[in-house]
Amino acid sequence: MAPTDYQILIDTATWAFIARTNACYPQDTANRSVIEQRRIYDAMARSFHRGYPTGVTARDAIIGGVPCRLYPGAHPTVIYLHGGSFVVGGLHSHDDVCAEICARTGFKVVSVDYRLAPEHLHPAAYDDALAVARAIARTGRYLLVGDSAGGTLAASVAQSLRNDAPASGLVLIYAGLGADPDYGSYSTHAHAPMLTRADILKYRQIRHEGGSPPINDPTAAPLQDTNFTGLPPTIAFSAECDPHADAGRDYCARITAAGGQATWHLERGLVHGYLRARHSVPRAAASFDKIITAISTLGAMP
Repeated sequence: MAPTDYQILIDTATWAFIARTNACYPQDTANRSVIEQRRIYDAMARSFHRGYPTGVTARDAIIGGVPCRLYPGAHPTVIYLHGGSFVVGGLHSHDDVCAEICARTGFKVVSVDYRLAPEHLHPAAYDDALAVARAIARTGRYLLVGDSAGGTLAASVAQSLRNDAPASGLVLIYAGLGADPDYGSYSTHAHAPMLTRADILKYRQIRHEGGSPPINDPTAAPLQDTNFTGLPPTIAFSAECDPHADAGRDYCARITAAGGQATWHLERGLVHGYLRARHSVPRAAASFDKIITAISTLGAMP
């Protein structure tokens, strides 16, 4: 198989975003402690932070026993689960993304500060996300939205709560979903900019204490579920130049095969983490517009 030609797929603006992101990481980042890696990641996130849109405020609170950040707005509530490979990220890393979702949809947004590995192995992050969703479900309708690792958590929670406290919608943004790492885009885009197959396997081992995900456990890997009926309307966005590119497609295909509603968008020429490029890369801005429309549309459904 010929190597993927990213010089053709990726445009100039996206390469500039990749270079700006990479400049935030020292060459030996991968060999540093997890604490140091979190500090570096948080500094990178701060360098892209655009502040809050006019009129948006936020406050921190405990929901379901879990630290969260609330951006006030109308119902339904958008539960946002951040990316970071289950190892890095938190309330600050996706703060402006959540603030913009709040401003542009008008909905209340709750960002979840779930526990991270390796201090807290699976199922800690899932347990936290589930606890927040259960607590919010008691107050009214809610949507689940997540990017990368957060998308995996959002799908797992949606599957767990489909019968007793179902979400009104699910939006997945370049989520991994526990797909087979030897399949499809994991080979085609094994050496993609921003995220490689080796990165995915490394962080997967951290989440599971050096091992592989448990077999047939959709709380760890939603694509391992054997039942895709009864899931909320789902809209998935995948970056083309990303090992996870096929995961959203496969997840949506299983939902539709089970009689549900699901739509998959493959965002051409984009890379993992492109939410941070929404103000500098036209393709990323267009995708973020579609994400906002997806959240607004699902939130407006009865």
